[in-house]
Amino acid sequence: MSEKVKIGIIGVGQIGKLHLDRYQPIPDAEIVAVCDVNEAEARRTAEQYGIPHVYTDFRELLKRDDIVAVDVCLHNNFHAPVTLAALKAGKHVYCEKPIAGAYADGKAMCDAAAEAGLMLHIQLSTLYRPETKAAKTLIDGGKLGKLYHARSTGFRRRGRPYVDGYGTPFFTRKETAAGGALLDMGVYHIAQMLYLLGNPEVQSISGKVYQEMDMLAERREKSGFDVEELAVGLIKFQDGVTLDLIEAWSVHMGGFDGGSVLGSQGGIRLPAQLSGQINQPFSFHSTVCDIDMDSTVDLEKMDQRWHRLRDHETAYDSSQHHWIAALVGQVPLLPTAAIALRTMLISEGIYLSDRLGREVSAEETAAMSHSLSAPI
Repeated sequence: MSEKVKIGIIGVGQIGKLHLDRYQPIPDAEIVAVCDVNEAEARRTAEQYGIPHVYTDFRELLKRDDIVAVDVCLHNNFHAPVTLAALKAGKHVYCEKPIAGAYADGKAMCDAAAEAGLMLHIQLSTLYRPETKAAKTLIDGGKLGKLYHARSTGFRRRGRPYVDGYGTPFFTRKETAAGGALLDMGVYHIAQMLYLLGNPEVQSISGKVYQEMDMLAERREKSGFDVEELAVGLIKFQDGVTLDLIEAWSVHMGGFDGGSVLGSQGGIRLPAQLSGQINQPFSFHSTVCDIDMDSTVDLEKMDQRWHRLRDHETAYDSSQHHWIAALVGQVPLLPTAAIALRTMLISEGIYLSDRLGREVSAEETAAMSHSLSAPI
């Protein structure tokens, strides 16, 4: 494509503005329209970012012939209905994570994109981090040998939306968000592990979710907080690989180790963050000449070298960079929709396992999933 990719943004809340910021340094992207039910905010945002067209009805935005793709920045249960309408209108779709509020909705989105021959891309920012690139390179280079177990972790001390002082109650209610810590944060970490493992087929899921810590009474009442603040799980894949996970919005603990991947010839530990600061670096563990080796990696120099030597390396700088590069044909689109859909299957399996009090299969999880799409 010789011209810039013309994009429409649907939703200009906190996430929509974050997406707009990340499009700014991409020369092949042009945001031509925004849409939000809050007209005043839509117009203020359009003025701030120099966007010429404003809509309050996304259906009107979809009628524009010049728009090639839309970016859906809405709450979880609005992802499927808006995405399906956009695909029907012939637009490629980039959607905020999670793919949807339910596996059934995510599956409908993937099926519709395949049927229409259009690209569906899900925002999974962890796939573009330097540590993920280093880990994937080591795995693909055979340095871990046969993979057999991984761990997904996510930590906040007291970081629940709204009740702990930021965000809105839309994040804490099943009617709009479908879930809590698992769908807000866990999506990133589970998807990262699935990507490194090659997105294996799920066999079974066992899990438990919790909401146990104190909240300010007024905030609890106003939030309608009916989602989990902590989730744990064990996933078995059909190839014999396993994944355990813990994801916390709020927990009395000083931090968790970063995620990890274990193989027959080596292991990887991803960085851990506490209060926004990395307190545990990326590390690679192996045995060389019968000597146990614990190695750290200069991720900054790795990234600098690859940008100097590799074609289109900027296509992997962020989810937005990758989306635009795929739309202009520079690189093939990573299977983010397939990874996000499997992430949703795992998440929904944990909720189902918690309700039933037992391990559940991937098949019954998919069969029992039902649409949570909000009316539009």
